Amino acid sequence: MIFILPETSSVKEMMMLHVVDVELTPNPHAIKFILNKKLLNWSSRNFANSAEAAADPLAAGIFELEGVVSVFYTDKFITVEKRADTDWSKIQRPFLIFLSKFDMTQIPEEKMPEGLDADASEMLIKITDVLNQKVIPALNYDGGGLEILGLDGYTLTVKYQGACGSCPSASRGTLSAIESLLKRDVNPAIEVIPA
Repeated sequence: MIFILPETSSVKEMMMLHVVDVELTPNPHAIKFILNKKLLNWSSRNFANSAEAAADPLAAGIFELEGVVSVFYTDKFITVEKRADTDWSKIQRPFLIFLSKFDMTQIPEEKMPEGLDADASEMLIKITDVLNQKVIPALNYDGGGLEILGLDGYTLTVKYQGACGSCPSASRGTLSAIESLLKRDVNPAIEVIPA
């Protein structure tokens, strides 16, 4: 015998993607929206404009909201950055409505993160491990992230994501702190440069 659960508002609500908390970030033009469901398992997605987001239905839909200039998402949060002259009241309600109607199966499949594949160098694997344990959680807390773009010798190229992407402290103090951490925990010759 098959039982079909009636579609009540509470069942629909459990299946919907929605915001459970909102946090300010160090970037005055970005807000971190914490969600009830996990979007990604190990990667993050950062979009600096709507053209970059064209193949990602979640990000593309958010860019359709008036005043949005960047979208970053990972795990269980989305960081939205707005134009300085746009009021949050024009973004928040349409954003909540969009999320409640969004079909999560449309989120593009994740690729294996750099540093975890079989061809990665031992040093890159160590760097990735240190960043994943000690840096990225702190950046996530502030609504941002960090992407490793490559390792050339001892020079690591990184790209800030989300709220960190346009935050002045990210390009100065945080970059220096990341380099110091990697020099201490991985190799004293490492140099970290932004993309």
